Amino acid sequence: MVKKIVLFIGIVLLLTSVGCININLFEKQVPVPSQRWSYGFVPEFKFSINDTVSRFRIFAVIRHTDRYQFNNIWLRIGLKGPGADSVKYQNMNLQLADNKKWFGEGVDDIYEVRVLMNPGAVFKKAGDYTFSVAQIMRENPLPDIMNVGIRIEKIE
Repeated sequence: MVKKIVLFIGIVLLLTSVGCININLFEKQVPVPSQRWSYGFVPEFKFSINDTVSRFRIFAVIRHTDRYQFNNIWLRIGLKGPGADSVKYQNMNLQLADNKKWFGEGVDDIYEVRVLMNPGAVFKKAGDYTFSVAQIMRENPLPDIMNVGIRIEKIE
């Protein structure tokens, strides 16, 4: 009976310590209304950074159908840091395909692409950050885009 109690306490302690592990990843995606991304739909992604020493990889995540008409997508990425009064913007041309095939992972007629935007970002201030993502293609609304998101991975 004592062995069972000790084993139970050991398992509880193990599970408690596993629950406290800091997950060094942020990923969030939002659905694009009616799979037609208009200029007015600019999703925001809020996250907190406590580690101002480590480097992070930042990805844009795009999920689209195989009916999407272009090999690329132009995005306007905004970043607002803690205590900032303004947003810093950067335009990016993300390749989704070449002339032969779609990039990323595909299931049936749906493809998800993670495009590396920054291979080693450092967040200099601890606090809350907000990314915004707007499409700036010539076509408005842009059809066959299902989801848009941001992924941030801590580099170990």
